Amino acid sequence: MFRRKTEGLIAAPFTPMRADRTLNLDAVDDYARWLRHIGVVGAFICGTTGESMSLTVGERRQLAERWVASAADGPRVIVHVGHNSLPDCLELAAHAQSIGADSIACMAPFFFKPAGVEGMVAWCEQVAAAAPRLPFYYYHIPSMTGLSIDVSEFLKAASGRIPNLAGIKFTSDDWDDLQRCLQIEDGRFDVLSGRDELLLTALKLGVRGAVGSTYNYAAPLYQALIAAFDCGDQARAAELQAVASMMIDLLIQCGTQPLAAFKWFMSEVGVDCGPVRLPLAELTAGQIASLHARLETTGIHSWLKPRPPATRCEP
Repeated sequence: MFRRKTEGLIAAPFTPMRADRTLNLDAVDDYARWLRHIGVVGAFICGTTGESMSLTVGERRQLAERWVASAADGPRVIVHVGHNSLPDCLELAAHAQSIGADSIACMAPFFFKPAGVEGMVAWCEQVAAAAPRLPFYYYHIPSMTGLSIDVSEFLKAASGRIPNLAGIKFTSDDWDDLQRCLQIEDGRFDVLSGRDELLLTALKLGVRGAVGSTYNYAAPLYQALIAAFDCGDQARAAELQAVASMMIDLLIQCGTQPLAAFKWFMSEVGVDCGPVRLPLAELTAGQIASLHARLETTGIHSWLKPRPPATRCEP
């Protein structure tokens, strides 16, 4: 079941908000058009970038409904349904299936944590069963959940228990584990890299699909990186990865809450997504001025417009 493999970039959208930090659902239509324009293949909504744990279940349902409607002829929609409450996970999963989402994903609960691989499989088994017609992805992000497990062991244990298990979103630096995941059952699972700044490393290991926040605005840069890699131009691919990494480093270094900088940049160059929601804090005027100046040195703005896809490799 569910053997579709991802080729290309999936953006992790920010959640658009008004000045009073309520949802701005009307912005989703423009957002979906923007993602079609820059050529990403999917939208991973209500995840970490989407501030999902700062949203109510009702808000997440509204967002999912609007994204599915807005992206009907565009990128596929993966709805993150993770929550600390299992009944809320089940509600969000069933709702995603009922509105016609393409897939669901779930990170580990992070207050009371599952007991290792077995505990995570048991959790995901119930969540996936709430939407049995949708491909299910385990979203591995130990930096946020505090749950560090061997994901390849998770896939082995879950394979026979979760019929709709499609793959994983792997946001970790354990490259040995990622490589093992790619090899399980002759490469059965869809392994999506979640580290934008290390996309080239993931490509070298055999990954073909990725989910990330900076794909919201810099997808053309990463698409050129992938094209260079596919043509065997390792030097060019490394050069483009360095540009992306410099951009990411500058955004991360701006204050103590990087997501605020990432969301601000989206509003500057793509779609106005408004402020972040507390407990995240907005950038100060000084931080914004500094970022403007420093980002110019990366040359990133020249990569923010779609470019014709490469049709062949240069000899």
